[in-house]
Amino acid sequence: MNNQIAVNIGEQRFDKLIEEHKFYIDKTGFIKEWWEYGSTVTLITRPRRFGKTLNMSMLECFFSNKYADRGDLFEGLSIWEEKTAAKEYQYRYLQGTFPVIFLSFAGIEAAEYKDMEYKITEIIAKLYEQNNYLLEGNLLSEKEKNYFRKVQPGMDSSVASGAVNSITGFMQRYFGKNVIILLDEYDSPMQAAWLSGYWDKAVSFFNGLFNSTFKTNPYLYRGVITGITRVAKKSIFSGLNNPEVITTTSNEYARYFGFTEDEVFGALDAAGLGSEKAQVKQWYDGFTFGRYMDIYNPWSIASFIKKNGKYDSYWANTSSNGLVNSLIQKGNAEVKIMMEELLQGKNITAEIDEQIALYSFSSFDLAKNASDDDAPERFYHGFVLGLMVELAPRFEITSNWESGFGRYDVMFVPFDKEKDCAYIIEFKVHKARKEKDLAQTVDNALSQIAEKQYETQLIAKGFAAEKIRKYGFAFRGKECLIGGGESCGKILNKI
Repeated sequence: MNNQIAVNIGEQRFDKLIEEHKFYIDKTGFIKEWWEYGSTVTLITRPRRFGKTLNMSMLECFFSNKYADRGDLFEGLSIWEEKTAAKEYQYRYLQGTFPVIFLSFAGIEAAEYKDMEYKITEIIAKLYEQNNYLLEGNLLSEKEKNYFRKVQPGMDSSVASGAVNSITGFMQRYFGKNVIILLDEYDSPMQAAWLSGYWDKAVSFFNGLFNSTFKTNPYLYRGVITGITRVAKKSIFSGLNNPEVITTTSNEYARYFGFTEDEVFGALDAAGLGSEKAQVKQWYDGFTFGRYMDIYNPWSIASFIKKNGKYDSYWANTSSNGLVNSLIQKGNAEVKIMMEELLQGKNITAEIDEQIALYSFSSFDLAKNASDDDAPERFYHGFVLGLMVELAPRFEITSNWESGFGRYDVMFVPFDKEKDCAYIIEFKVHKARKEKDLAQTVDNALSQIAEKQYETQLIAKGFAAEKIRKYGFAFRGKECLIGGGESCGKILNKI
């Protein structure tokens, strides 16, 4: 194989990728779609390693006046060639014309509230340091200059909460133009806050910061916020009621986070790996965002190309089950008994108190159209996975990893292969129009396990067929039916 593509795994700066002529799939259509959509504040949630940070860097390079006269970064890309009906270039005039603030909370994890607050103030203080030209001349009053100098790491939270709002006003005055604000990985510190027990303090802090930055900020032109999870408005967004929320169920921007099949196949051809298309599809597609199917994880594809066609589960599951883990640790003995019965091959029926569950799992991204009787499948996925993490001492528990021809929901790999079986679990929400009862939903879940050959990974690890148990979880409102285990083979034989 002759790899004709230079791949820089993990590079998240758009300008660096372009300048060094590294592997890049054109996602500048996102700029056009976002600009035309017109929302003042947009919150976009996607899993890790689906290009959120790179797209934010792309927005900065396109709009920021720090990149004025850097149209060369976009030459040959779709946004640069976009024309009006009159054959005039439609978006080139926007490049490098706005003051832009780009903040990232990625990697902010702290066991104590004060440590988290300090790290946030460090980021804000760095923003001020980068814009200390504002102190020159008479643009700011002496009072404003004194405030500017108070913005330091460890500053009082009352100062920090309004600091981004204030510098936005200073920049608007200096440039004569309202400011675009980009905030990447907004939820990273919130996950740590939940796990470490200072959620309420963090909520109070971020309420002030986010509201002053994105809601009560007259100097904001437009804003984009990205993260992995959608934190409910009852928490940190309690006062911020203006974001347009774009989740994995939304059609908006669905093509611009992850690779489409055409993009992947084109990259494989360019890398001299065109003969691998069918196998790559079996290994790495399977994601659906909105109405768009066959979306590929960029990390997996880039790694595959860099490794000259070596198949592997490249996408490290860097997300954490810590949120649900912390919740389930408070569960009672009944829950643990039910899980043990499940692993013994028994069927269980359980009721879910959705009011408690929805409150507890407000950090999960829930579908817009979910009703009381039809909660989204991924909610049940997260909830049940949380119930099962108590078994972590006996099993390696993974979720949504690639195996066979798709992605399984949950897999349990025992540390003691002689003592315990391995388990594959698939979740299905009952579809009344297509399935007569929960039992049929269970059958469909088990059929999917078989058709997608989710056991491939386990077989590769040396597990015999009789040591692999498959289960289907069927949900309907508060009802849950679990089937499979010993009887799974009978169902699989029908396929």
